[in-house]
Amino acid sequence: MKNQRIEYIIDEILDQYAYADESNRPWIIGFSGGKDSTVLLMLVWIAMLKLKEQPVPFQLRRPIYVVCNDTLVENPIIATYVDDVLAQIETKAREADLPIFVRKTTPRLEDSFWVNVIGKGYPVPNTAFRWCTEKMKIKPTARFITEQVDECGEAIILIGTRKAESATRARSIKKHEIHGKRLTKHTLLANTFVYAPIKELLLEEVWYIINAIPSPWGFDNKILFNIYLDASADDYECPTVVTDKSHGSCGQSRFGCWTCTVIKDDKSMRSLIKNGREWMQPLYDFRLKLDQERNVIENRFPLRRDGKKAVNDMGPYTFTYRAQMLEGLLNVQHELQQHNPQIKLITDQELIAIQVNWYRDFNFGHQVSEIYNKIYNSTFAMEDGKLKNKLEADLMREICKENIEEGELIEQLLMLQKSKSLMQRRRGLKTEIESRLEEFVKTKKKP
Repeated sequence: MKNQRIEYIIDEILDQYAYADESNRPWIIGFSGGKDSTVLLMLVWIAMLKLKEQPVPFQLRRPIYVVCNDTLVENPIIATYVDDVLAQIETKAREADLPIFVRKTTPRLEDSFWVNVIGKGYPVPNTAFRWCTEKMKIKPTARFITEQVDECGEAIILIGTRKAESATRARSIKKHEIHGKRLTKHTLLANTFVYAPIKELLLEEVWYIINAIPSPWGFDNKILFNIYLDASADDYECPTVVTDKSHGSCGQSRFGCWTCTVIKDDKSMRSLIKNGREWMQPLYDFRLKLDQERNVIENRFPLRRDGKKAVNDMGPYTFTYRAQMLEGLLNVQHELQQHNPQIKLITDQELIAIQVNWYRDFNFGHQVSEIYNKIYNSTFAMEDGKLKNKLEADLMREICKENIEEGELIEQLLMLQKSKSLMQRRRGLKTEIESRLEEFVKTKKKP
């Protein structure tokens, strides 16, 4: 390796790890699988190998966590690639006896994209209402960082940001850097510091490292290069670890969420389709449909979730439209699984959580299991005990045959109770039951 600047960065990383910082506070590398985070990890790995060759083995004492956040709606091409890379990193790190450990973060179930959009009726994000970044990207990784700080007192985040990425990024780096200091304080997280070893690298140098230096964990970097080649679009990536509020949007990312409606057009996916991934066309079309139907007033309730009047009568999505979205999503998933049976666009846990949220919103007219079974012609797991439930429902209807409305109320209250059991959280059950009873009483009082 003859490039002087690259050698300097490696030596600086080694010095910072072993000598400049005498504490054992962990390093956390934000890894997206993109070019910059890949180069960052490569240089850190090479520095650790150089350090291991030195006659002081105790210097490899500090854990290095490679943290990758999965929003659960990642571009399937990137998701598969990143999973393969992470598995290789973990394997090779153990073989080389390096203190490098892979950690994957995901949004909590209640924060996932489909639970919010289809379950709660949130409109898909746009520039004015970009709720997704906080819930799906910032919070999961911030939780992991906070756990490390709680355990170790402090933590250092290594990021692959570069001044040459954009004028905005250069201004952000300059604003927070301290002259003569490698570390800067994290602007959002206490007792957390930021280290950007490759901030001075140019784009050409990044690609030189990827193409000229073999991956130290044994993965073929040509795969990454070809993905970028096939997805020619704006040269920008979503940061995995958000270090300040200037990173709040992932809307212009080359490889962001396939569902992203903050952007007008998903150029990267369009390019992938054009360059041979025709099987991704249903994803592209479904994202476009989500965007185009976002502000159709017939798809929206006039009231907000708290019962107050919505601006321009554009509240949450209606129950009917939520059910239509779920059916459309499952149709796309089923179609893609003909190409690759391993693809899942929505998890079983999310499907259950969607049904739970429908019950909580008093949406008893649509059943997730019925929609799923319509697409897959098979019984969804939620249907376990269906016969028993049917017998109980038939018995209750027989008992309440002279008071049908009261029988339906009891059935709905039981569904609410069941929804809390499915989520293993009973908080709020009393309030929701009272709300349903009040609604029932109001209905009965109407002439």
